[in-house]
Formats: sequence, C-alpha cells, structure tokens
Amino acid sequence: MTTTYPFSAIVGMDGLRLALLLNAVSPAVGGVLVRGEKGTAKSTAVRAIASLLPEVDVVAGCRFSCDPAAPDPSCPDGPHEPDTGEARPARMVELPVGASEDRLVGALDIERALSDGVKAFEPGLLADAHRGVLYVDEVNLLHDHLIDLLLDAAAMGASYVEREGVSVRHAARFLLVGTMNPEEGELRPQLLDRFGLTVEVAASRDTDERVEVVRRRLAYDEDPEGFAARWAADEDALRERIAAARALLPGVRLGDRALRQIAAVCAGFEVDGMRADIVTARTATALAAWAGRTDVRTEDVRGAALLALPHRRRRAPFDAPGLDEDKLDEILRRFEEDDPEPDPDPGPEGPDDGPDGSGPEGPGGADDPGGRPEGGAGDGTREQAPPAAPEPEPSVPDQRTAEHEPAGGEAEGNGGTGGGAAGGERAAVGAAEPFRTRRLDVPGLGEGAAGRRSRARTAHGRTTGARRPRGALSALHLTATVRAAAPHQRARGRRGPGLLVRRDDLREAVREGREGNLVLFVVDASGSMAARKRMSAIKGAVLSLLLDAYQRRDKVGLITFRGADAELALPPTSSVDAAAVRLERLPTGGRTPLAAGLLKARDVLRVERLRDPSRRPLLVVVTDGRATEARRSGGATPVERAGRAARMLAGDGIASVVVDCESGPVRLGLAGALARELRGTPVTLDELRADSVTALVRDVRTVSTSRRAA
Repeated sequence: MTTTYPFSAIVGMDGLRLALLLNAVSPAVGGVLVRGEKGTAKSTAVRAIASLLPEVDVVAGCRFSCDPAAPDPSCPDGPHEPDTGEARPARMVELPVGASEDRLVGALDIERALSDGVKAFEPGLLADAHRGVLYVDEVNLLHDHLIDLLLDAAAMGASYVEREGVSVRHAARFLLVGTMNPEEGELRPQLLDRFGLTVEVAASRDTDERVEVVRRRLAYDEDPEGFAARWAADEDALRERIAAARALLPGVRLGDRALRQIAAVCAGFEVDGMRADIVTARTATALAAWAGRTDVRTEDVRGAALLALPHRRRRAPFDAPGLDEDKLDEILRRFEEDDPEPDPDPGPEGPDDGPDGSGPEGPGGADDPGGRPEGGAGDGTREQAPPAAPEPEPSVPDQRTAEHEPAGGEAEGNGGTGGGAAGGERAAVGAAEPFRTRRLDVPGLGEGAAGRRSRARTAHGRTTGARRPRGALSALHLTATVRAAAPHQRARGRRGPGLLVRRDDLREAVREGREGNLVLFVVDASGSMAARKRMSAIKGAVLSLLLDAYQRRDKVGLITFRGADAELALPPTSSVDAAAVRLERLPTGGRTPLAAGLLKARDVLRVERLRDPSRRPLLVVVTDGRATEARRSGGATPVERAGRAARMLAGDGIASVVVDCESGPVRLGLAGALARELRGTPVTLDELRADSVTALVRDVRTVSTSRRAA
C-alpha cells in the first residue's frame, strides 16, 4: 500500500492548506480550484488531505456508500436492511482527463433494460466518491460536457443517468478539488464560478524554504513509512481539530452584521449573481469553527473573501483572476465607519490566532514538534496573490502612417528609425479594441475534440443517423435498435410482450455537433507592418480572433516572422490567454521573411498532426503580402519563395484564411495573390467583423470545395 505524503509536512502554501481544511470542515463550501505553474506539488497537497478526513459509516455491501443512519431512499442497491453499518476511511477518487461520460456517471445495461425491464446499473466515479474526495487533475483539460456533469452533481448532491427514458439516480456528495496549470488553458467563467474557493500557488523564492522542501522530499522518497511515522502525531492532531470544528460548525452564529459585511464586499467587487455571497458566508462560518469560535468576525469575512472571490472577479476571458486586497480592506473599513457596532465579546482565544490557520496549534505552527517549518506538498511551494490584470498599453498615434511606408517593405538599415533596438526593432504597441468576428471554420466533417467551431461527429448534438457500436454503447438509437431486432422475434422464440434483443441488434446514435480546431496564427511583424496605428489595428484583429478561439474551445499557436527568420512565439496550446500576452508584447521591424513564416507553419502543423491527429487545423495568415528578405545569389526572389511555400501548404490540404492588412490609396493586392496560392480565402480587416455584409464563411467553404474538386 502506498504511503501518502503527510499533510502536516507540507512546506508553505498557507492558502491552499487552509482552503482544503475548510472544505474538510464544511463540504458545503463547494470545493477548491487550485491554480499554479507546473511542479508546485498541487496534486501532493490534495492527495494528502484525504487521509485526514474522519471515517464514514456506510451500509455494508452498498456500492453507493449510503449512511446507515439515513440511507438514500432512491439508492439503486436499496432498500437497505437496518443495522448493517460498517466504518471505513473516506475515499480519494481521481478522475482522469481522458475519462468517458459512462466512467464518470455510470452506465446502464441497455440490452437488459429493453428485454427484461431491469435497471442494471454499473456505478461510476461519482458513486465511488460519495462522502469522500473527488480529485480532478488538469480540470481545465476535461471536455466541457464532463465538467458540466461533474459540477451539476456537486451542486445538487446527486447524479442522474438517463438513457432513452430509463433513469437512475443516486446520492453524490463529495469534496470536489480541481487542479490546473493556467498555461494550458483556462476554465470558462461560468465553470470557475461553480468552484467554491480558488487558490493560486507558485514555487517559493525563499532559499531556506526550498532547501527544507528538498530535504523533506528526499527523506520521504527514501523511507515513506518512516517519514510518515515521524509526522503521525501532527496528523492525528489535525484529524482531531477537523473533527472538533465539524462538531462546532452547527453552533456557529452568522449574525446580521457579518451578513451585511459579506454583501457589502460582494457588491463592492461587482461579482455576478448571488453564489459569491453564499459561498463567502459558508466559508466565513467554517473559518470561525476552525478557529474554535461560535461567532463570525470581520477577519473571518476578510479571509473568506480572499478565497471565494478572486475567480469571480474575472470580467473578460483574458483577465487574470485576482482580488485587490487594498480595496477589500477599504470596503471593510467603510463598513466599520458606517456601522461602528463592536463585535460581541469573543471570549477566550480559540486554537487559532487568525483565519490563515497559522496559530500556535495550527498545522506547522510555532509549536510544531522539532520546529519544523510549515509547508506545501513537499515540493516547496507557497501561495502568492494573483497579479492584477494588466492595463492595455494605450495606442500612441504615429506620424508615419501606413500610407507613407515604402511599397516594398523597409529596406535593410532603415528599420531603426522608430527608435527601437538594433536591427530595426520597434517597441511593442498596444492592441486596438477587440471586436466580435465572423466564424472561420474548416470545411468538411471532422471527428475532433468537442468545441464550437467546425462541423464534426460528436458525442453530443443533433442525431443524424445510426451505426453499430464501436466499443461500449453510450448513445442508444432506440428506433434503429428496434428495427434491427424486430425481424428476428419469431426465430428467437418470443412468447411474451417483451422484445428479445441481442447484442448485435444494438445501434448507437450518430450525432453531429461542433468541434474545436487548431487555429495557427502566422503574423507579419516586419517593418512594413510597423506603423503604430496599423499595428495596433492588426493586434486588435488578432486579439479578436483569439477571443473567438477561446469561446469556441480551440487550441491556438502563434508564429511571427520579421528580420531574417520566423519564430514560434507560442507552441499550440489551449491557453488562449498566453497567446494574448505574447501578442501584446510583440515587437516589430526589419525585413519580411514571408516564406520562412509559411514554412515554419508547415513544420508546426506536421508535428501537431502526429500529436493530435483528430484536431483539424485552420491557418490564419495576417500580412500585407509583401516579402522582402536577403536575396540569394542566382536564387528565387522572396515573393517566389513565399509562393512556393504557400503551394506546399495547399498541397497538404490545410484550410487557410489570409487577413489582408494592406492599407493606403495604392494597393498591390499581394495578400490576395498569397490567398490564391494557399487556395484559401482573403479577407480584409473590415470584412473580419461579424457585422460585415461579406459572407466570409460561405466564401471559405466555396473556395475549399473548389480546391478539393481541383
């Protein structure tokens, strides 16, 4: 049996430890979302909390962990006999990223349901996690429909399985913990809101703390059982404190004054809906119980707000979650001035000096045996306040407009007139205001990841046909199944009203929905694009497309070309936020190696095709079509090399769109020529807007259809 790293041996990460402990005290808080960079031991901390949960009494033999004192009347294994209880440790159940819907919620035996009318149900992970912990690592990489099912069950305390009119319900109450690396993509704001608390973690920069982490981790790896034995007393103390706080929780008084403080804070931060108020109230109550008190104080409200509100302050997809602590203190200070009534006499101090759980009897506190420093999951991490969302850099007008730029792009040596770095580099300019774009989709019918861009065969969507099951049956097509079984009823000796169904008769529904694609941006950052006004508009357009990709659940990549070569500024990722940051910092200047940018895109798409073959790519080239680079002796011109690279991409069958950034009274039409070489669709910045009268999507499909015919 694997020995879990002790929770009390964690170094740092005060906020994460406190959030997990509060949920252990009061599961009604609603779970924890842990956000942090790779290698911060998020998983270690989460797995460690499960061993501290009190044992649960369950009905012997019940697959759904019913409480013998109050068994679930709708339990599929019920009704239960009295006096059949037994105690067992609370379970820690992990949901893998690649899990299917049936693995999560359970599966019905459709064959027995149709032929015998029996609800033969195989429980899923939600049933296993009932009255325990459900841990989802990389929760941001789960399919959206699985996240919806997971959070619905967490909110309702029950799981429902529906298959063609046959339904099963069972209780599913658990401590939900999700971890994620924001670099790999964000959760939708609606899903963020469903987690009760959120914590940001980052690796410690303190040398002594990092040394202590390594020392403990090496000691644990060398002798897990011996290491756990040395921390056994601290673990027992934490278990007793959790049990005491749980027992005290029903007696904690959340007075009207504390409720008004909570309402003032939530209103002051302009959070949407009322879930924030409710979660903050529950968290403040749990904080008071954890501190050994029966009244909620101002410090409890403040501590609860720091955990419950940061992810609900996110106003736009590219905003970083966070909470301004100075503003929080100001709101509470104004409340104190408006309502100076003192808190009730707190009486003797509880076992905690404050809401952070770092008092003398808290985990890793001053009285910790051996003077052990407090800590985080054995990998040396600690909580850091999330950074405030950066203000967009204002776009400064430039006297040298695009109309006054050289027609062939900037020649070598004149790119530095903007006062940038060597080699003609100019400082990055801010993006213009983003706008709603038209949908650019990939023609044909794919079978990629669930999303909202291109047509695809998906597990969810409108039913378009039926087929024999491929593996386990998940979506029964009832009419097709009955039609397949009907001709064989006499031969099978049917005598009663029931339909005799065999495995070969079953048909699954074929459904059509939308998929997410890989949208690879190839952005011209050369001197010919470097006029501040034009580059600001171009960045605004790309930012708008990134926002569209975020909403449609795409992966994105970013290639830039300037000077002598092209650069993969952002490898394909689900983190559209990261692409927006790289775009905002993008400098400009120098020559225009268009061919290098297109060839780099071809290499990236080739690798991604091997890595994720089901996700179809869409190439978006943002350029004015100019190509100016050092000409090789006796070789092809830059324009010819760009055309050759474009034809290679077209030969690979890559769907593409060329965003024409050319401006001014005299236009060369080079971007349109590039689009023809790519067999893609040219579109101007104005046509990219959703309110444009140009039928852009129809054009993309028409060109792609003609390309296939050719």
